[in-house]
Amino acid sequence: MRNYRDLKVWEKAHELTLQLYLTTKAFPKDELYGLTSQIRRCCISIEANLAEGCGRRSDAELGRFLRIAMGSASELDCHLLLTKDLRYMNADNYKKLHQDLSEVRRMLTSLLETIESSANRLKSAKTAAVAKG
Repeated sequence: MRNYRDLKVWEKAHELTLQLYLTTKAFPKDELYGLTSQIRRCCISIEANLAEGCGRRSDAELGRFLRIAMGSASELDCHLLLTKDLRYMNADNYKKLHQDLSEVRRMLTSLLETIESSANRLKSAKTAAVAKG
């Protein structure tokens, strides 16, 4: 079990969530249950899935929650593009948020690759030990 607060990717995802809450406050009121809600749920899902995965016992379970977080990040990317196209945010704000989200996505991918690589090395070592035995 890991402490999710020790992960840089969780910190970045949390900062992004805070930024998006502030940004969505300025959205039209008729979007409160539409895009505003969807964007907030997506960004919360990224950091919450990191936390939940870290609370599990195995790397395989953490990997599963990282994949869910990656899906939420992709969904958020789509919603951000839509808000820019609808002119709910200006191009500069969109660019900054998109860059921050892209960084989170790269970090999620890197963490997942590290976990999967570690699991594959362990699996190979076990197979070699059984073959010797």
